[in-house]
Amino acid sequence: MASYDFSTDILFEILSRADLKTMKKCRVLSKECKDLTYESNFMRLHSQRTSTMVGYLVQSSRLFGQLTSDLVSGLDPKPTQDLLNFLPHPVWIVAAVNGGLVLCTPGKRRDDPFYICKPTTQQWEVVPSPNPRFWTAKISMLVLGSNPLWFKIVRLSDSRDDTIDLELDLNSEYSNEEDNFNVFSNEKSWHCEIFDSNSWEWRQSDDLKLTHNDYFECNQDVSACGGLHWLMFNDKQDKYTKYTMLSFDGDKEEWAMTSLPDSLRGNDHCDQIAPVSCEGKLGLIHLRQETKMLDVWILNYEKIWIKKHTINLKSLHEKVPLLHSRIHSFYGADTLFMVDVGSVSFYNFRTRKLNRIRVGGWINSAYFIQTDSEPVKLKPE
Repeated sequence: MASYDFSTDILFEILSRADLKTMKKCRVLSKECKDLTYESNFMRLHSQRTSTMVGYLVQSSRLFGQLTSDLVSGLDPKPTQDLLNFLPHPVWIVAAVNGGLVLCTPGKRRDDPFYICKPTTQQWEVVPSPNPRFWTAKISMLVLGSNPLWFKIVRLSDSRDDTIDLELDLNSEYSNEEDNFNVFSNEKSWHCEIFDSNSWEWRQSDDLKLTHNDYFECNQDVSACGGLHWLMFNDKQDKYTKYTMLSFDGDKEEWAMTSLPDSLRGNDHCDQIAPVSCEGKLGLIHLRQETKMLDVWILNYEKIWIKKHTINLKSLHEKVPLLHSRIHSFYGADTLFMVDVGSVSFYNFRTRKLNRIRVGGWINSAYFIQTDSEPVKLKPE
């Protein structure tokens, strides 16, 4: 069979006209194909040629508690407003995935329902409520299959809230002996519930065992490589071991802790450390405030952190003070997405081009979305 050596320009033209599913499948053909499809210029042109939605679903709070859910893409100087107005009630976004599924709820009470939806097709279904006795501390979602659609929702609840329920419910399944053990030991349990779209029901998994000194950092989880990932902080550890990465394997439904790169262990408390999705892999960014240098790390298949590159952000700092803006994630391989009060920014660190977009209000969350307009079967028959 003859082999063909396509130039980058030809690959660009072919892949930028392919539908989203085909384009993503082509990433495994070669490193050249993979790298090309993560370039921001390619992503924008592909979106225009295939009517694919790509950007960030940003939810912000305005005066009098008004919520807005807008799409910012960098393609348009103004955001696409009220992307979720097809739902029966105003909603809080609690999770979203790259493929375009959004999990939201009309309120924050224990018995409030959840909606799972796809904004591009305006499809939605009601997700059964999890155990109403637990208060949601963290809730995340990941997609494990696309044809047929298969997703899981993971909900963590602080077991310390059980004490309140024990006082109100004398017939509780939780014993006073178990509660007293948790009070006097340093172990802290997080109730873990998992919603599986195949069965369309919640089930309680084994508790996640941490310590009372372990805290979730105030950033969103990252969905990458079939798992969910959170940055953890332990205030009792020395400066070399206080940060770790907590991961949930979506297939095995197991938890694991991963140490950070050695060079990050003694970081200054003013530096920014955050997990990110980097070209489909789990990544980690470390912004050194003193030098304005951004280190980017990738976790390989052997669970070893490999430094991908270091980015000089001094020119960006002159335009947007980095102490005031938070680096949220990578929009593309060459573009950072940042969140500020009332605005978001796209910064291409190769061209040094900054695109700032006002969204108004206090930004509660921002989720990267790249999705088509093909209908999906959210709920099995």
